[in-house]
Amino acid sequence: MTVERAVRLLAGVIVLVSLALAHWVSVEWLWLTAFVGLNLLQSAFTNWCPAMSFFKWMGLPPAARL
Repeated sequence: MTVERAVRLLAGVIVLVSLALAHWVSVEWLWLTAFVGLNLLQSAFTNWCPAMSFFKWMGLPPAARL
């Protein structure tokens, strides 16, 4: 698994969990979904997000460039 795939996996899991929490616990959990969406948006422009640093620290390799 590469850093980029791990970031997408983490974002997807957090969105799904926060949607489930918003449905069954409190609608306030949608703020977490909004935060993940905004983080993905800024990541599209900067090619960096906080999770990337963590996954690199864990030793995941970057994606191979074509």
